[in-house]
Amino acid sequence: MFLVIGVALAWWMRTALYHRLIRFPREEAAWQALRAQRQPVAESAGWREFRGVLHAHSELSHDSEVPFPDILRAMQNARLDFIGLSDHARVDGRADFGVQWRGLRDGRLFIPGYEMKDGFMPFGVAAGVTLNNRTEPALLARQVAQHGGVLFFAHPENPRRWELPELTGMEIYNLHTDFKRMGGSVASALRGYLPDLLLNLGRYPDHIYRLPFQRPTEFLQRWDELNRTRHLTGIAGNDCHQNVGVRAHYTPEGTIRIEDTSPKVLKEVRLNALTRLLARALFGPLEPGRRLFHFQLDPYERSARFVNTHVLAPALEEAAVIGALRAGRVFVAFDMIADSSGFRWLARDGARLTVMGEAGKLTPATRLEAHAPIPCRFTLVHDGRTLGRQEGRRAEWAPTAAGKYRVEAELRVGDEWVPWVYANPIELR
Repeated sequence: MFLVIGVALAWWMRTALYHRLIRFPREEAAWQALRAQRQPVAESAGWREFRGVLHAHSELSHDSEVPFPDILRAMQNARLDFIGLSDHARVDGRADFGVQWRGLRDGRLFIPGYEMKDGFMPFGVAAGVTLNNRTEPALLARQVAQHGGVLFFAHPENPRRWELPELTGMEIYNLHTDFKRMGGSVASALRGYLPDLLLNLGRYPDHIYRLPFQRPTEFLQRWDELNRTRHLTGIAGNDCHQNVGVRAHYTPEGTIRIEDTSPKVLKEVRLNALTRLLARALFGPLEPGRRLFHFQLDPYERSARFVNTHVLAPALEEAAVIGALRAGRVFVAFDMIADSSGFRWLARDGARLTVMGEAGKLTPATRLEAHAPIPCRFTLVHDGRTLGRQEGRRAEWAPTAAGKYRVEAELRVGDEWVPWVYANPIELR
């Protein structure tokens, strides 16, 4: 009987065992080797660079419990400069831009924002303004612009009002979307990863977190298509919640309450003499209010480190960061693998430099340049069409046609090229 159980358990854990013994150690070694090759990039293009996260929830959202002081600590640990909040509107539809943290706190910039209906994700609306989730979309978009905000679309896999002229940009990657695509919902996706969670979460948490990752091909194609006729800034959606977890408490009523960290009660277990004895053996003293266990796949800091939005701006101030987001002086990077700070995408024409998000004149002397702190593979994309690839710390191309040029960078992890950086396009006219 024990042999049968052991064989069945080993079969159930086979993928997790492969990850533990082979894949994750190789991956970790490759990540460390890449990080060891990091060198500063000399070309700043005259801008300061700030790294942050956009699409992040707090205890003001119905599906997150994280208070602002904890978010600040997560930002400090993740070495972030700014955060664009995206709390859910209240039940009555109100999105009050005066209730979230705003401005600098211990050197970290908080920018108010909300995740609203139809994918609306406005940032930086003026203090004292309250928007309403029940407002007709076209009018809501105008209100965001009238009050100084920028409007992005979250979760672009869903139908969106792409024609709205006030739209500033879109998520070209969203972490939550990857989880949903794995199993229809985050919960069902997690069930598929249960063996890995049990065996590898303690030793390889970052590698488990990357398991659902998929190249955002569909989002990039839509972004390129839309950018042919207008300007849309591409950003990353971290979708920080810290709500993918399970915990249990012993209650004053003598039961064990199991809940997820959204929070929602999953089960209330009533104990008898036998199960009480077993619970004590597993968890120790059964004292009212005592937490028996807590498993958390998505601590705020881990979600915040996974992917980042870098902006080129003159100062770490809300107006400057919002201005960079509006202009598109932005690149998205999966910094959990390796720090991309210093990456630059620019057009050079003599002494004149045009950086990502900006427009410049195409002349016979124009050269497109990509600079990276770690050797990588650069891919040049012109109006949605791949033109060529180069490897190294620097790449250069001589463009021959007007249009929008963006660059992607990939890192070699084992025998695979893995997405690292997506830079916003430069327009050559």
